[in-house]
Amino acid sequence: MITELITPEFVAIWIAWLLGGGSPGPATMGIAGTAMAEGRRSGLAFALGILAGSAGWGIAAALGLSAIMLANVWVFETMRYVGAAYLSWLAFKALKRVMSQGTLTAAGTPFQGSFGVLFAKGAAVHVTNPKAILGWGSIYAIVAPATATPAVLFGYFGLLYAGSALVFLGYALLFSSERVVRGYRRASRLFDLGFAGFFGFAAFKIFTARLQ
Repeated sequence: MITELITPEFVAIWIAWLLGGGSPGPATMGIAGTAMAEGRRSGLAFALGILAGSAGWGIAAALGLSAIMLANVWVFETMRYVGAAYLSWLAFKALKRVMSQGTLTAAGTPFQGSFGVLFAKGAAVHVTNPKAILGWGSIYAIVAPATATPAVLFGYFGLLYAGSALVFLGYALLFSSERVVRGYRRASRLFDLGFAGFFGFAAFKIFTARLQ
């Protein structure tokens, strides 16, 4: 069955999925910052939380729950405001560190805590972003025919989810290297400014989104 799903067209879409997932955003910036500041284990914990949130949205879209949410706009709107508020809070924290006095170190990261706490924070970043389910719903609409069976949909989910795992876990491993950490320590305020910009922009886009 897998060989039937992997067509040349799907490979091109899968590569685009990787590039989209690896582009700067709340998930990738959060993973990078956590891995650089707190180490590989913490970065992986946060990345696994992101993946858990992504799995939830992906399965929901495969089961058709995106259509249910869109039919009940208040559910979607609630998620949108919660997501925007959470990302705005993260942006505020990053800006506060930028404005603080003294020498900043790699500890200047928005995400700290135990393995379980970091996992939960990673999941929160993805679960509270209602655009994630639109992304999954859109990709299913592109790659799967209208007559696709549940087996086909979950086959595509497995392939796409593997790509997401490659990106997010790859970020955690890459940005936990000592060389990258040294670079972060030399430009910690710049990184925090980047965090603030990305989180703030994401919050703005979610807050101003309009359902079609």
